[in-house]
Amino acid sequence: MRVLLVEDDPQLGRATQMGLDLSSYATDWVQTADSARSALRSHDYACVLLDLGLPQADGMVLLRELRQSGFTNPVLIVTARDQIPDRIAGLDAGADDFIIKPFDLDELTARIRSACRRAHGRAHEVLQHGALAMDMAARQVSLHGQSVPLTVKEFGVLRMLLEHTGQVLTREQLEETLYSWGEEIESNAIQVHIHHLRKKLGKELIRTIHAVGYVIDKIPAGEGQP
Repeated sequence: MRVLLVEDDPQLGRATQMGLDLSSYATDWVQTADSARSALRSHDYACVLLDLGLPQADGMVLLRELRQSGFTNPVLIVTARDQIPDRIAGLDAGADDFIIKPFDLDELTARIRSACRRAHGRAHEVLQHGALAMDMAARQVSLHGQSVPLTVKEFGVLRMLLEHTGQVLTREQLEETLYSWGEEIESNAIQVHIHHLRKKLGKELIRTIHAVGYVIDKIPAGEGQP
């Protein structure tokens, strides 16, 4: 999952980015409202973590701009402002959550998962597809009840395909989600991840649509889940 972190404090921004990267998020970090606007024009982020006290423009202004422009993905305010009127104003302006600094990284990632789960209309953290189960909170995958170890990038590819079953995703779409600024991407990186997933989970799970991309087909109605 690719996340945009908008935080002007260098120490906190760097620490948060490192923590999110270790939690398997591809995190782009910017320090100003203008940089955030530029990043949002260039990339499709699953979630935005937004500080309010920014140079150039208050984070609340940026939040309103985002919602007015049609940005519907989760925006979580992360701020030192702890007054009730600030929380109400942020939520009314379109924030999905309001997190007070200092925060615990595990709680932050849990709130990101929760906001993204609601955005996808899911009630729980487990994605189920036949005998395959993906637990987002525990970052574990099982097949027929047996744990299957995946790398961070393999987990990310599988998650994207499971969240969009029946929809063909291009290599570019998968790369956009999996890699943050500065990460080197080999031209065949997605192909390699798909190959490894097929070896671990079965070659029938992921279909290649020639010259288009990859898809996990929906389970036909009536077959149900195990």
